[in-house]
Amino acid sequence: MKIALLGYGKMGKAIEEIALKRGHSVVFKTNEASMERDVSKADLAIDFSTPETVVDNIKKCFAVNVPVVVGTTGWYERFSEVCRLCELGGHSLFHATNFSIGVNIFFEVNKKLAELMNSQPDYEIEMTEIHHTQKLDSPSGTAITLADGIIENVDRKSFWSENKPGEESILIHAKRERDVPGIHIVNYENEIDNIEIKHEAKGRIGFATGAVLAAEWLLDKPGVYTMKDLLKL
Repeated sequence: MKIALLGYGKMGKAIEEIALKRGHSVVFKTNEASMERDVSKADLAIDFSTPETVVDNIKKCFAVNVPVVVGTTGWYERFSEVCRLCELGGHSLFHATNFSIGVNIFFEVNKKLAELMNSQPDYEIEMTEIHHTQKLDSPSGTAITLADGIIENVDRKSFWSENKPGEESILIHAKRERDVPGIHIVNYENEIDNIEIKHEAKGRIGFATGAVLAAEWLLDKPGVYTMKDLLKL
């Protein structure tokens, strides 16, 4: 498979390493705000760019009928628009806030725990996410996905916030530290005890591998897909 990498930072380089090991080639890579070169020679594009450029990148891929895997976060206010374009044009889009297989299993564990805790209103719910200092969005897309999973299953919680603790909100503590690939902690606490689930990435390799697996899976599949489709969760 011939791959275009849109966003050639640390994640892009890690994806390239995995792609080459799995027998693919990288025919185009850019870390610029715009794609000056044609991506039509690629079989598929993988985007880990920026929230400001990702939607334009997706549209350029659709224009030349190149499937695209998107790991960039912070753009989901335009998600419905992109889905409409994808479906109307018969294009292929795979999106995820996190491509790690372990994290996606963690998402399901988080939902199950939230379901169990729905009948325990005396437990307060908070989250902590820690990422490297180059992380552009805050809180992380992964943290927002975890918060949404709780909100779907806990009646007393209706929104998340970085600075407004309250009966209806889930407080997210977003921290940025050097050389931290990603840590996510979900905490339930009352006066009696504390329940905590945690995922800690040991490096970028899990995210990169998941993105390449998604690319391999997406080829020749029109529609909009997520890691739940790939992993059959």
